[in-house]
Amino acid sequence: MAQAGFEDLVETFEFLDDWEERYRHVIELGKALPDMPEALKVPATKVEGCASQVWLHMTIENGTLTFIGDSDAIIVRGLIAVLITLYSGLAVNEIGKVNVSAELARLGLNEHLSSQRSNGLRAMVTRVVQTAAVAA
Repeated sequence: MAQAGFEDLVETFEFLDDWEERYRHVIELGKALPDMPEALKVPATKVEGCASQVWLHMTIENGTLTFIGDSDAIIVRGLIAVLITLYSGLAVNEIGKVNVSAELARLGLNEHLSSQRSNGLRAMVTRVVQTAAVAA
């Protein structure tokens, strides 16, 4: 049930030979992520449970979720970009149906992230899912 953009990301990851290349690609995704306006980096958008500073600002229009995010850690910015690719544009009632673990496993992320990064990623996913559930 992944978005077309996420399928493109999966194809890119399949093309990359090893985790080092994939890791570099995640970093590049983070560098390419548009800057989040400082005015949106407020306690309400801050994601707790992450080792780094993380902010997610979500909007729902016509039942569809979109969001932007930022972090002080470049790899986490890349993970935010991955989540944006996975979730943005989905109807709020579809968000909770996404098997995040399975989708991210297709990228090999679950086996290569540190426990702190994995916990932070789960915290970000929880925020997205909870926001969508409230709006559904």
